Amino acid sequence: MGASILSDLGTEILIPVCAVIGIAFSLLQWVLVSKVKLSPGRDPGSPRNNGAGGKNDCADYLIEEEEGLNDHNVVLKCAEIQSAISEGATSFLFTEYQYVGIFMVAFAILIFVFLGSVEGFSTKSQPCTYDQSKICKPALATAAFSTISFLLGAVTSVVSGFLGMKIATYANARTTLEARKGVGKAFITAFRSGAVMGFLLAANGLLVLYIAINLFKIYYGDDWGGLFEAITGYGLGGSSMALFGRVGGGIYTKAADVGADLVGKVERNIPEDDPRNPAVIADNVGDNVGDIAGMGSDLFGSYAESSCAALVVASISSFGINHEFTPMLYPLIISSVGIIVCLITTLFATDFFEIKAVKEIEPSLKRQLIISTVLMTIGIGVVSWVALPSSFTIFNFGDQKVVKNWQLFLCVAVGLWAGLIIGFVTEYLALMVLFIFLDSSSILIDFNTSCALSCSPVQDVADSCRTGAATNVIFGLALGYKSCIIPIFAIAVSIFVSFSFAAMYGIAVAALGMLSTIATGLAIDAYGPISDNAGGIAEMAGMSHRIRERTDALDAAGNTTAAIGKGFAIGSAALVSLALFGAFVSRAAISTVDVLTPKVFIGLLVGAMLPYWFSAMTMKSVGSAALKMVEEVRRQFNTIPGLMEGTAKPDYATCVKISTDASIKEMIPPGALVMLTPLVVGIFFGVETLSGVLAGSLVSGVQIAISASNTGGAWDNAKKYIEAGASEHAKTLGPKGSDPHKAAVIGDTIGDPLKDTSGPSLNILIKLMAVESLVFAPFFATHGGLLFKIF
Repeated sequence: MGASILSDLGTEILIPVCAVIGIAFSLLQWVLVSKVKLSPGRDPGSPRNNGAGGKNDCADYLIEEEEGLNDHNVVLKCAEIQSAISEGATSFLFTEYQYVGIFMVAFAILIFVFLGSVEGFSTKSQPCTYDQSKICKPALATAAFSTISFLLGAVTSVVSGFLGMKIATYANARTTLEARKGVGKAFITAFRSGAVMGFLLAANGLLVLYIAINLFKIYYGDDWGGLFEAITGYGLGGSSMALFGRVGGGIYTKAADVGADLVGKVERNIPEDDPRNPAVIADNVGDNVGDIAGMGSDLFGSYAESSCAALVVASISSFGINHEFTPMLYPLIISSVGIIVCLITTLFATDFFEIKAVKEIEPSLKRQLIISTVLMTIGIGVVSWVALPSSFTIFNFGDQKVVKNWQLFLCVAVGLWAGLIIGFVTEYLALMVLFIFLDSSSILIDFNTSCALSCSPVQDVADSCRTGAATNVIFGLALGYKSCIIPIFAIAVSIFVSFSFAAMYGIAVAALGMLSTIATGLAIDAYGPISDNAGGIAEMAGMSHRIRERTDALDAAGNTTAAIGKGFAIGSAALVSLALFGAFVSRAAISTVDVLTPKVFIGLLVGAMLPYWFSAMTMKSVGSAALKMVEEVRRQFNTIPGLMEGTAKPDYATCVKISTDASIKEMIPPGALVMLTPLVVGIFFGVETLSGVLAGSLVSGVQIAISASNTGGAWDNAKKYIEAGASEHAKTLGPKGSDPHKAAVIGDTIGDPLKDTSGPSLNILIKLMAVESLVFAPFFATHGGLLFKIF
C-alpha cells in the first residue's frame, strides 16, 4: 500500500523540535511581558530621562501626563493587589492539589491492582488479543505502565494549570498599567500572557507524550498494541486532574462572584470590583483558579485523550501491525504542525497588526481563530501527504477498512472547521458584548442597524428584564435550549463524515483536528480572565474611569471569544468521547451495542441521568458556598464602621478562606461520582451495560453542556448590555441600579454556575468516563458483570 514520504528519523526530529520551539516561544512572550515593571519609575527611553526617545516619545509623554503614569502610589497599589490575588490563587491550588494528590495516588494503585489481576499478576507473555498468533507482553506490564502514564498525565495537567495561573497573576496588574498608555499596549500584554500559557500547555503535553511513547517502546518492542494501550493512562490522568480543577475552581470563583454581585450590586448599589466589597479579592482569585487553571487542565485533558484514542485505534490497524512509525504518530505530527501554525498566527496579533482603537480588539482576536484554521488546513494537507501512505487499513469493529490519505485529511479538516462553526454559533449568542464599549456615534449607528438581526438574542433577553427576573430567566433558558440546534448538527455531520471515511480512527483525528490549534485557543481563553483581573485592579487601585473603560473593552472582547473557546471544548469533548467509546467497545470485545437489550437500555437511562445528577451537585455546591459568602459580605457591611464610606478596609482574607474551604469540600462528591461510576457499573453490571452508560452520558451531557454555557452567557451579556447603555434601547432599560438592571444581575448570578461550573465540567464528565472505561476495559471484560453472573 506504499510508504510515507517522511522518514522515521524525520518524525523523531520533527515532533520534539516543534515542542521545544513552542516552549521557547512561550518563554519569549514571558520575557516581553516581564519588561512591564511593577515598580515606580520611568522607562529608560522616556524624554524626561534623556530626551532622546523614539518618534512616539512626545505622544507617550502626553499620555503619561494625562493618565497619571507617574503616580507612584497607583503603581504600588496595583503591585499590592496583584500580590494578594497571586497569593490567594497559589494557596488555593496548593491546598487543592494536596487533597487531589492523595486521591490520584489511591487511584493509581487501583489501576495497577485491577489491570494486574486480569491475568492473575502473571509475568508470562500471552497471545495478543487482536492476533492470537503473536505473543504480547503480560497484563502486569500493562498495569505498571498504565499506572506510570496515568501519573504522568496527572502531573502534566497540574503543571499546565499551575503555570497558567502564575502567568495570569503575573500579568494582570501589568495589563492595568499598560492601559494607561493606550488600549493597544494593554491588549498586547494580555494576549502575550495568554500565549505563554497556550504554548506551554500544547508543547509540554506533546513533548511528555512523545517521550513516554519512546521510553515505553524500549520495553514493549514490537508489541505496539500493548504499548499504546498503556499510553491511554496518560489521557485518564490528565482528565482526572482536570475534573477536580474545573469543579473546584468553578465553585471557588462562582461562590465569590455571586456573593459579590448580590450584596454589592443589588443590595448596596456599588460598582463591580469596588474595593469596599469584601468578596472582590476572592472574585479575582477565582478568575485565575477557575477560568485559567481549570480551563487549562480541561483542554489539556481533551488533547491527551484525543491523541490516546487515535493512537490506540491505529495500533491495531495496519500502522501498528506493520510497525509503521511515522504513520502511527500521525496524531502527534498534526499537533506539532499546529504549534508552528499557532506561532505564526500569534504574530498577527502582536507584531504584524497594531491595535489602535477599541473597535479593533475583537476583530483581532477573531482573526486569530480564522487565520489559524486556514493555515492549519494547509498544514494538515501537507502532513497527510508526507506522513501517510497513499492507502492503508484502519480497524473497524473486527474488520480492516481501506482508507486513502486524502480521506483522513478530510476527517481532520472537518473536525477543525466544525469546531470553528460551533464556536462562532456560540459566539453569536454573545455578540452584543462586542459593541457595548464603542463610543463614537458613527460606530453606534452601525451597531444599532446591524443588531436588529445579529444581536437579537441578547437584546430579547435584556428586554425581558423590564418585567422582572422571572421573565429574564424564562427567556434565557429558552435561548440556551435553542442554542443546541446548530452545534449538534455540526457535530453530527462531523461524526458521519469522519466515520464514513475512516471509522473510529476518523472520529479520533477529527477531535484532534478540532484541538490542533489549541495554543491559539488557549491564548485567547486566558486573555479574557487576565483582562477581567486588569479591570478589577484598575477599580481597586482608584484609577481613572477612562482606564477602566479600556480594561472593560478588553474584557468585553475576551468574554465573546471565550464563548468560542467553550464551543471548541464542547465539540471536541463529544468527538473525543465517541472515539474513546469506540476504542472501549473494541478493547472489551463487544461485537455490537444493541439498545433493545435490557442490559444496554438500562445503561442508557442511567447514563443520560448522570449529567443531571452531576449538574445538581455542582449547582448546589455553588449555592451553598455563595450563601456563606453573602452572609459574610453582609456581616462586614453591617458591622465594620466606615466600610461603605471608604474609610475602613474590608476583611478580604475571610472571604478568600470561605471560597477555598467550600470549594475543597464541595468538589469531592461530584468528582467521586464521575470517577466511581464506570468502576461500579463495569464490575457489577458488565461491559454491555457500561457501553450503554457511556452512550447515554455522551448524548445527554453534550446537550446540557451547550445549553448551560449559552444560557449563562446570554444572561451575562444581557446584564452588560444594560450596564453599558450604548444604544437608545439599552438606555431605556438602565441605568445601573434600575429595576431591569437588578433583574439582569439576578439572571447573571443564576447563570454564573451554569456557564462557569456545571457546563464546562460536563465536558470532562463525558470524556473522563469514556477514557476510564477504556483503561479498565481488560478488567471489566474478564471479571465484570458480577450481578448478572450471580443471577
